[in-house]
Amino acid sequence: MTGSAGSPGGPPADGGPAVPTCYRHADRETYVRCSRCERYICPDCMSAAPVGFHCPECVNQGSKSVRQGKTILGGAVRERGDLVTKSLVGITVVMWLLGLVVGNGSLSDELARASRGLINWSEITARLGLVMGSSGDPVSIGLADGEWYRMLTVALVHEEFFHIGMNMFALWILGSALEPVLGRWRFIALYVLSALGGSAASLLTAGLYTVSIGASGAVFGLFGALFIIMRRLGRDTGAVVVILGINVVFGFMVEGIDWRAHLGGLVVGTALAAVFAFVPRRFRTVGAVTACVLMFAIVMTVAVSQVP
Repeated sequence: MTGSAGSPGGPPADGGPAVPTCYRHADRETYVRCSRCERYICPDCMSAAPVGFHCPECVNQGSKSVRQGKTILGGAVRERGDLVTKSLVGITVVMWLLGLVVGNGSLSDELARASRGLINWSEITARLGLVMGSSGDPVSIGLADGEWYRMLTVALVHEEFFHIGMNMFALWILGSALEPVLGRWRFIALYVLSALGGSAASLLTAGLYTVSIGASGAVFGLFGALFIIMRRLGRDTGAVVVILGINVVFGFMVEGIDWRAHLGGLVVGTALAAVFAFVPRRFRTVGAVTACVLMFAIVMTVAVSQVP
């Protein structure tokens, strides 16, 4: 028998009706049609559909036309909704381990001498921690020397195990709750800007060579965001308020904790989450982008104003 793909074959020798063949495999007889385009398909080309079967091309077109699901706050529904959270925890832990391995170097020694302190910081902390510095000092360290990356990398460095353990535990819990609802990009913006807000607030009263480290500012921003999001979703926020209150008081009572960074991150995270949660749906993207840009401008203006 002969015939073109997808069309009945030529008439048989006895003059009977032509036998249809698969549109992709002309040598295979079939009587099954794609329920969408009505082309003949063989068993190898069939994909089960709600009604009948679909051919490979119709299956591909259907996949492209399916819109990605959205959460109630506009975040994209993903199979691995907490990927960013896990990545942040992993990167921060790796940086802490590097700090244990990399010994003290010339930069950390100079920083210790400049601060007139007895603490010899690790090289990782000396290079990534938040330090204001002074443009008129021969020790070229800190924001005054153009090292503005420190405002963000401060969230990657920690000293003792308790410090990083508490921050990463909080990041894991808070991030796992917020990231799936906000979506990856909003969550990244929330975390980064909260960290920057904590750094800016820390600079308000910091000495020239006071070293500030840790992700606490970003974590407090997530606390504030969780409170707002839970209010938006009509959930009970009592437990969040209690835990947040304990941490705020703890920051004031324990010496050596930078409570200003906590409050700075909390204010930024709460403000951004309010925009993410309550801006009308049709302005959601524009509102989120505008809020992030304005917050970045405010935070950096505060920081620049404090650097000599």
